[in-house]
Amino acid sequence: MYSVTKDFLGKPAPPGYIAGLGRGATGFTTRSDIGPAREAAAAADKSTKDKTKAQQEAEDDARFANAENEEGLFSNMPYEEDDEEADKIWTAIDAKMEQRRKGKRKQPDDQLDGGVVDEQLQGLKRQLQDLSEADWNAIPDVSQLAESAARAKRRRKSAVSRRGERYSQVSDSTLVAGLGLTGYDREISTDADTDGTTTNFLALGQARDDVLRMKLDQAGDSATGKTTIDPRGYLTSLSTLGAQTAEIGDTARARTLLKSITQTNPKHAPGWIAAARLEEMAQKPSKARSIIAQGCENCPQSEEVWLEAARLSPRDEARAVLASAVRNVPRSVRVWAAAAELEAQAGDIPAQRRVLRRALELVPTSVRLWKMAVALEPPDDARVLLAYAVELVPLSVDLWLDLARLEPYSQAQKVLNRARRAVPTSHEVWIAAARLEEQQGQPEPKISRIMAKAVAALARSGAPIDREQWFDQALQCEKEQFPITCRAIVAAAAGLGFDRDDSAADRAAAWAAEAEKFVPQTTGPGLETARAILAQALDAQPADADLWRTAADLEREHGTASHVDALLKRAVQYCPQNEVLWLMAAKEKWTRQGDVAGARVILEEAYAANPRSEAIVLAAVKLESETGQDTRALVLLERARSSDFGDGSARKQKQRGTPRVWMKSAVLLRQTGQLDTAVDVAAEGAKMYPDFFKLWLVLAQVQHQLGRIADARQTLAQALKTCSRSPELWIFAAQLAFGTERNLARARAVLERARVFIPQSPQLWLEAVRMEANESDSVARTLMARALQECPRAGSLWAEAIFLEPRAQRKAKSVDALKHADAHDPAVTVAVARLFWSERRIEKARLWFERAARADPDYGDAWAWWLRFEREQPQTNADAVQNIVRECERAEPHHGQIWPQVAKNPANARLPLADILFKTAELLKIP
Repeated sequence: MYSVTKDFLGKPAPPGYIAGLGRGATGFTTRSDIGPAREAAAAADKSTKDKTKAQQEAEDDARFANAENEEGLFSNMPYEEDDEEADKIWTAIDAKMEQRRKGKRKQPDDQLDGGVVDEQLQGLKRQLQDLSEADWNAIPDVSQLAESAARAKRRRKSAVSRRGERYSQVSDSTLVAGLGLTGYDREISTDADTDGTTTNFLALGQARDDVLRMKLDQAGDSATGKTTIDPRGYLTSLSTLGAQTAEIGDTARARTLLKSITQTNPKHAPGWIAAARLEEMAQKPSKARSIIAQGCENCPQSEEVWLEAARLSPRDEARAVLASAVRNVPRSVRVWAAAAELEAQAGDIPAQRRVLRRALELVPTSVRLWKMAVALEPPDDARVLLAYAVELVPLSVDLWLDLARLEPYSQAQKVLNRARRAVPTSHEVWIAAARLEEQQGQPEPKISRIMAKAVAALARSGAPIDREQWFDQALQCEKEQFPITCRAIVAAAAGLGFDRDDSAADRAAAWAAEAEKFVPQTTGPGLETARAILAQALDAQPADADLWRTAADLEREHGTASHVDALLKRAVQYCPQNEVLWLMAAKEKWTRQGDVAGARVILEEAYAANPRSEAIVLAAVKLESETGQDTRALVLLERARSSDFGDGSARKQKQRGTPRVWMKSAVLLRQTGQLDTAVDVAAEGAKMYPDFFKLWLVLAQVQHQLGRIADARQTLAQALKTCSRSPELWIFAAQLAFGTERNLARARAVLERARVFIPQSPQLWLEAVRMEANESDSVARTLMARALQECPRAGSLWAEAIFLEPRAQRKAKSVDALKHADAHDPAVTVAVARLFWSERRIEKARLWFERAARADPDYGDAWAWWLRFEREQPQTNADAVQNIVRECERAEPHHGQIWPQVAKNPANARLPLADILFKTAELLKIP
């Protein structure tokens, strides 16, 4: 490495340098550093002793008086190079700052050199003592000399408190003295107004009287002259006179401004109109008419001024005003229309007809005047007028259409053809032609050809309309009871707006989305338009089962049974392998039309098209069992148990049928009373399909019904080995232990073991809490707290927790339930509704019951609670109950806590859904 020589070696240390100061060393001074100092110290002590105390204090004060005096505190320190450099820097800074201050400092030309403002004004101040009192009063106010624009703007905005204005309160004695003077026009002057101005206090009093009279006129009845003044509130209303005075001031300023406008520019019509309306608002109609009359003289060519004058004038005078108006502006349509309406108000139809005839002579191209004239004539005369009108105004589509409506069929066709040639860009003419054909009962293909030509002709004319506008026109035709024209418009315009690259699936998806916009919510137009759009989508994609289901749902919700039947027939023809469409068709025949034979035929055709469909076989079984044909249903199930519904692999495993087929067979045998056979079938099915827990559950339930408790317990023990993840089996095992033996400890052990296999199951926790609640509420609440920690969003647990609490704490618990449970959970909503019901808040409870049923229509308990609530209310009518039953039948619920127990009870197997609803409602406890 290269050696580096330090540059500070061999040089003297800088002044004040202390070696090792950075490491904490401390410098010190010895006698050898400063030399002999005894003599200097002795001399200093001697000189100090010779001075008096007062002299020493004076020297100290002089030494410390100036901070920059270095002869004082810092006089004994050495003046080194860094001190000199610092002094130069500070001197430069002071010079720079002084120069900057001189640049900012401005001196007037007449200022004396070296003097200050105070010294220059000394002479002027001495001259002020010679001024007299008159001279002092003659000094003008600053606001009178120059008022800024901002102050003027604020004075215009504020009517009461404005700068530049002074208000002085006058005593009542002064007002009374003024009223006692002879002559009301005498002005009262005060000594304070030394500039010659006077204050008219009488005018202020008259202004208050005008305000009061205006209030009385507004409150009174103009017809009878009676007033409706409240004598008790009269004194209170006087407190608002300040605001009314401000309004009067605003009116006065506006009047002055408008007067200036009309004088400076008398040909400005809006100024005259505004001035007249101002006086009208100020309840001075005569003055308003006078002003607008001046406006008519100055602006005779303005129709707005004449119309305003006619409006402000009485009927007789208005007729003369409008007569002058038509002489000055003879081609004003608005003036002629106002004159005709004036005659119509008077009930003089012949005069109105004459006015319109004269107007049409001067303005023959006005569509408005032609329509008003035609409306006054009988059909034959109106036809003649319209024939003449379309010649003068050939571009008016409305006149052509009015003429076509008055003509017979053959002439109307000719009129519409002439209209189409005169206005080739009008789609209204084409739609009118199609509607004309529909009125005459022409076939739909002819109307469709007309609309197809319309779409093509408008495209060639350069003024086409898009697909959405055509669909809106179709909706309008549907509103006006022209369904064939509606369908023709949709069929002709459906293909607009698509590219050649768009596939049929893309078009069908677009049409399906547009059809949803026209679906009516409850009642009203839109069904025919949506149906026509979906028909285009189905023509493009006939094999799309989802489109057929969408169309079928539309017809079921808003259409008729015949439309649904026809649509589903077409659907199963295009999609024979789709089971859902077959089932929808069979259900429609059975439930809505009551045609059991027709439904049976449809299911036979469905089975022929889908021989391995489990859903179709079970639908046929349900149809037979619901209609009382149990033998046929059992035969179908026996045949299904020996059939192969798979792809052939099931035979290798020696499995026949399906788990649901075996389960339905056991359930139907149980319903018909063949319990032993049901046990055999369920046991055989459980051996064949051990993973299907419902077979084990049905087997255990049938054994329990037969009184074979040990067999049922053994079946459950065997089932839990293969279906340990099924909470229904664990719950039934616990109920079996608790219900038959009243052994809570055993039931508790079963549920605890179940929670080991299924740790976060709300059903298991709920069952455990309910069992504990039968013995102790405190234990149940403790267990519920653990359950909510495991399942914090389970609505069924929160609903049960609300009613476990004491009555005073239930409302707070319901708030926690709504906050932490899943949104729109029906169980929590029903619990809150029950809480409102217990508090006799009927309207709130009804709202929450309805909300629960709407949130989840498949939750049967919500419908049952709502029905029970309405039946308990004395003011509820039968229609409300029937509406609940009707909506529940439409929803067809299957789930809940009490609903499945009633619906799946063998005794209620063939009951209709309405009866199940009433039975479930009877089991509920009134809060």
